[in-house]
Amino acid sequence: MPGAPAIIPTMRTILTAKWLWSGTHLLENPEILIEDGHIASIASREIATAQVSALDYPTATLAPAFLDVHIHGAAGHDVMEATPEALSAVGGFLATRGTGSFLATTVTAPLETTLRSLSSLARLIEDPQLIQGKSSQPVARPIGIHLEGPFLSHAKCGVQPREYLLAPDIALFDRLFEAAEGHIRLMTLAPELPGAVELTAHATARGVRVAVGHSNATAAETLAAIAAGATSATHTFNAMRPLDHREPGILGIVLSNDSLYAELICDGVHTAPELVKLWYRAKGPNRAILVTDAMSAAGMPDGEYQLGGFAVQVAHGRAMARGVLAGSVLTLERALMNFIAFTGAPLEEALRLLTTNPATMTGLGGLAGSLAVGQPANLVAVDAEGKLVASIQNGQLINNG
Repeated sequence: MPGAPAIIPTMRTILTAKWLWSGTHLLENPEILIEDGHIASIASREIATAQVSALDYPTATLAPAFLDVHIHGAAGHDVMEATPEALSAVGGFLATRGTGSFLATTVTAPLETTLRSLSSLARLIEDPQLIQGKSSQPVARPIGIHLEGPFLSHAKCGVQPREYLLAPDIALFDRLFEAAEGHIRLMTLAPELPGAVELTAHATARGVRVAVGHSNATAAETLAAIAAGATSATHTFNAMRPLDHREPGILGIVLSNDSLYAELICDGVHTAPELVKLWYRAKGPNRAILVTDAMSAAGMPDGEYQLGGFAVQVAHGRAMARGVLAGSVLTLERALMNFIAFTGAPLEEALRLLTTNPATMTGLGGLAGSLAVGQPANLVAVDAEGKLVASIQNGQLINNG
């Protein structure tokens, strides 16, 4: 009929599995209806549905796609390149490994370099199509920025270039925050530095979560930062003052403070399995967070790669620069498997550590970490050992190549 509107067919898919972990509860024999890349309904399999294409994972658990709040790069690219091509490559690789979203994490660099990267990252966060347009299938999205540096301890800077470290300064932080157009969601800060407590309070008031880390702080200095608003700890055990039975230091507070979230790099390289188990006993299923701290070599063969502008040598699963560990080549799917193997934690508990917990800690629960009607259909299917069976982004099954 002339002038009649075109009928656009709705793309529908059904997902079924043995279990669904939604981020809040378990559902047996779930059936998820996806329409045009979004979750249209979640029900039990007993309810009949129309004839649509189906993806069935009869022995697996469906769960929210993973959220990595500490990642510097992958697939040969560093997030501080801050180009559509770089973020598309990183996001494309992460999507094949079950990660649906991430915080693009900076590394300490010359101030002007950092400001330029933050400005470009903000543009890509606000217009994800700039990234998606470079890929033929859905990619993991940067949904915020993790500022790791420059407000770190010289004594515990690890591989971060000490020549670019700066003292905590509210005016400087505001420059960084404005360059990022408000997209800084997390900032690592050494509590013992002069001005750190004041900056913690200021950043918190602007909606930024502060994580204590890269620090030689005492217990008292760490507690002062927590009182000012610090909510998490950056890669627990690594680049931290060692535990002492008379001066517990930052590590003693991280492990004993029930309100503080705590990251961990669960690759068997940064932290021994016995310490992973100790960390989990201390933090429990509601405050523990798995991260990768991955750099550009993740997903790549051994060789030399860049981390924020300096060279890193990668061999046999270790990324090293100047004799110090320089991030990792870990993926969250591997971290999940390692964590379950190291601790014996049940799958539904373990899944919290890379979905609900990082989303809650960062205040990004509306964008990641759970499954609900109306949300984008970003899911994983995993087996009982945490091995990735399938990754689904925007309702589309991702080819993991």
